[in-house]
Amino acid sequence: MRGIMFGYIRVVDAINHRIGRIAMYGIFVLMGILLWSSISKTFFMPSLWTLEMAQFVMVGYYILGGPYSIQLGSNVRMDLLYGEWSTRKKAWFDVFTALLLIFYLCVLLYGAVSSTAYSLGYWGTEPFSFFGGLVTGSEEIGRMERASTAWRPYLWPIKSIMVTGLFLMLLQCTSELCKDVLRIKGETI
Repeated sequence: MRGIMFGYIRVVDAINHRIGRIAMYGIFVLMGILLWSSISKTFFMPSLWTLEMAQFVMVGYYILGGPYSIQLGSNVRMDLLYGEWSTRKKAWFDVFTALLLIFYLCVLLYGAVSSTAYSLGYWGTEPFSFFGGLVTGSEEIGRMERASTAWRPYLWPIKSIMVTGLFLMLLQCTSELCKDVLRIKGETI
């Protein structure tokens, strides 16, 4: 069991490290879009796409960078009592909070999958079976959801990124849970 946990931690941490390092450059993409927005509004005809594209890039930046942030421990933590605790007591507390976070992320992931299915034209109540049906060919994409703005972009790409980011965050939280369980057992991570 110990070897499986270490293997899982190693694989998930490596994936989220690489994706997080790539996602962190999204801030420069966001800056470029906002710079173009300012230039186009000042000197040319304002671009219709800049506001929504900046929002989409920001969502991708945060949601794909979230697992990397959890991995680095750079999330905000109330350190009033926590800082004085022993490593084992911290690990017990982190197990409890990780379990709560995993439950919360599962609820968010279900909602994100449902929303993504809806954006692909699915009107039913079983979004996971819809995606299974897309793979097997028993379902097909319906009328795709678009934003209600002048630019009218399709929403499924950003919703797919949200599903991916939440799934990666769930994997990272499970990795952190494994690390805490190993710390409780006296292992060095």
